[in-house]
Amino acid sequence: MSKVLLSIGHGFSASALGAKLIESGWTVYGTTRSIERAEKLSEAGVNSIIWPDTDLKPYIEKASHILTSVAPNYQGDPFLNEYCEVLEKNTFDWVGYLSTTGVYGNHDGGWVDECSPLNPSTQRGQFREAAELSWSKLNLNLHIFRLAGIYGPGRGPFSKVRNGTARRIIKEGQLFSRIHVDDIAETLLASIKSPRKGAIYNVCDDNPAPPEDVIAYAAELLGMPIPISVAYDEAEMSPMARSFYAENKRVSNVLIKKELGVELKFPNYKLGLRSLL
Repeated sequence: MSKVLLSIGHGFSASALGAKLIESGWTVYGTTRSIERAEKLSEAGVNSIIWPDTDLKPYIEKASHILTSVAPNYQGDPFLNEYCEVLEKNTFDWVGYLSTTGVYGNHDGGWVDECSPLNPSTQRGQFREAAELSWSKLNLNLHIFRLAGIYGPGRGPFSKVRNGTARRIIKEGQLFSRIHVDDIAETLLASIKSPRKGAIYNVCDDNPAPPEDVIAYAAELLGMPIPISVAYDEAEMSPMARSFYAENKRVSNVLIKKELGVELKFPNYKLGLRSLL
């Protein structure tokens, strides 16, 4: 039987997986809101669907695998709200839900793993926690992936360093975990090959690091001056950017290595940034 992935919200991470599956002969359907984005997906071999303008029931019924990346809101998960009953009436080899390590909240720089309590302090994290719970209530072959800060081709600190807008925001003891998009794709692929109903995985690299170190290293790679440092309390930041600093933790990736056999291509940000250049 041919393998068919239906990807809801076929964005940066899902596209990295989709490319690997298409190379292996899979059929990939991906939803997007924009006609321009749909055209780009089609050029990449994805069968693009404009959603929510299109009824997804026929695509759900033909899918062997489902991946969803759609952000929930105060009303819940928009895909689940509309297609909950259709999903439960069908059987899938694998269902993947892309969540965030933000569901753990703040741990003052301490380590968290998949068994750590969830206590998100941001609204985004709270929406994700609620969505995880809603998905978990369904009788599906569900796998939840809690992603750290995502970077990859076209997404990194280099453009801000080059144009002079990068700043090294200093908040004592602040650490972020990161993950290269290629390593997300490899982790999802490993899970598809070895599904475990109800599995939850942290997806991050080995090296939680201060954000100012990443900016400084990007400048070093470019041969440019190290951007100025600004104290967190004095920095002009959007509410979204500031919210990231509200939570401080180290995220463990032991489970994806132990259970899925994942070998990270970019186990730290230095290797990842060098690859982007």
